[in-house]
Order: sequence, then C-alpha cells, then structure tokens
Amino acid sequence: MSPAPSASHLVLIPSYNTGPQVYATVKAARAQWNPVWVVTDGSTDGTPAGLQAMAAADPGLRVIVLPANGGKGAAVLHGLEAARAEGFTHALTMDSDGQHPADLIPPFMQASQRRPDTMVLGRPVFDASAPLLRVRGRRVSNWWTNLETLGAGVGDSLYGFRVYPIEGLIAVMRGQPWMRRFDFDTEAVVRLAWRGAKPVNLDAPVKYLSAEEGGVSHFRYGRDNVLLSWMHTRLMIEFVLRLPGLLWRKARRLPPFQP
Repeated sequence: MSPAPSASHLVLIPSYNTGPQVYATVKAARAQWNPVWVVTDGSTDGTPAGLQAMAAADPGLRVIVLPANGGKGAAVLHGLEAARAEGFTHALTMDSDGQHPADLIPPFMQASQRRPDTMVLGRPVFDASAPLLRVRGRRVSNWWTNLETLGAGVGDSLYGFRVYPIEGLIAVMRGQPWMRRFDFDTEAVVRLAWRGAKPVNLDAPVKYLSAEEGGVSHFRYGRDNVLLSWMHTRLMIEFVLRLPGLLWRKARRLPPFQP
C-alpha cells in the first residue's frame, strides 16, 4: 500500500546513467514516501523511458527528463523549482545508485516536519564496502566545512541523503553560478548555514555497491577533488568577509547557532 501523499515534503532523486539500480532505488523510496520525483540528468542508458513507464502506473511517482547532462546540482535545482511551483516546501534528496537507506526516509521527514527551519543531514555510518581513500578524503572536506560555518554543527559535508528547505536552497543556488556538479552537496550546507538553517544530524548507513551488485560511480578523484578545492577556496574568501557577522550571531545564539 502506498503511503499517504504529503503536500509539503517530497523525495527528489537526481539520476545519471545508473542503469537498472535506479529502478530498485525508486521502488524502495516509493514504499516509504509519497510523492517521489526523479530527475534524469541527460541519461543515455535507457532508464528515462523505463522510469516513465513506472510513473505511468504510479500516481505517486513523477519523472522529469532533462535532455543533456548538467550535473547533480543542476538536476536538483530543476526539480526544486518544479516542486516549489506546486507548493512543496522541503525536499529529501537521495542518490539513485543504491547507496542511501530508503527505510530512513520517514524519520528524516519527521525530523524536518518538527523543525522546518532546519536542514536535516545524514551522518554516514560506513561499513566494509566503503573505499578507505574516500572515507579519509571526506574528513578534509568536513574540516573545512566546520571552519567555514564557524562550527554550526554540520556532521558530514558530502553525504547527499538530506532534507533541504526548498525556498532557501533555491535562493542560494540562484545567487551564484556554482553548486551545479559535485560541489553541490558541500556548498549547499555551507550557504544554507550562512543563511540561518541549523544543521540537524541523523546517523544513516551508506553502502558502496560493487560492480557485480550493480554499483555505478561517476566520482573521479582528480577532477572532483580539484572542483572541491576550488569550492573551498571560494567559500573561505567569502567566509572571511562574513566572519564578523557570524561571530555576532554565534555570540547571541542566533540561527544557525540556536539550540
């Protein structure tokens, strides 16, 4: 039985060439929440047609097909703007490759509904499938993010299983040309914290599927680490300019530093 539809919160899944795994991800998400929207970001693997066929038989599923690949952030932004136009206020983003735990969608949504002014962030719990290089590498990004937000409480800067306030996220994305590719997840939490959205962290397992299990990764160590380095450089410059205001807000426990 499908869950009752929500008028405020939806699940938003950006997808690019993840093959059949996207079908399992969408089915798992739909079992937990209604509605679920998928944005296919220029996929050429046949999945847009397959997803549209699923949506034709499921009123709780919507598929938005983008003609060209613009990056995860660009796909999310497209979905957010469509969701805002229909009155939604919050979106839980999750990857289409099977890494994120669909069974935790309800508690994340409930945490957001209790405190709609916050962003609810997944804090990854890794198992033996996690590549050691990526686990260690994200510690660097987390350290910079903690500095850039003046210790606002971001538990993890890269884990994309999150509930965002739609209006705030659209505002920060439309305010500058970045956040359209792999830099999306980290820059989103930094800029939303600057805007006053308090991070609320909830533990969530992450699973790295092997190729035999249908796992697909578009992460490239060289290219994407250069992108992250450039992102943190930009954020640090802006952080220095924002520092007096952040210190004033932190001293008075104003958002995002409120209890």
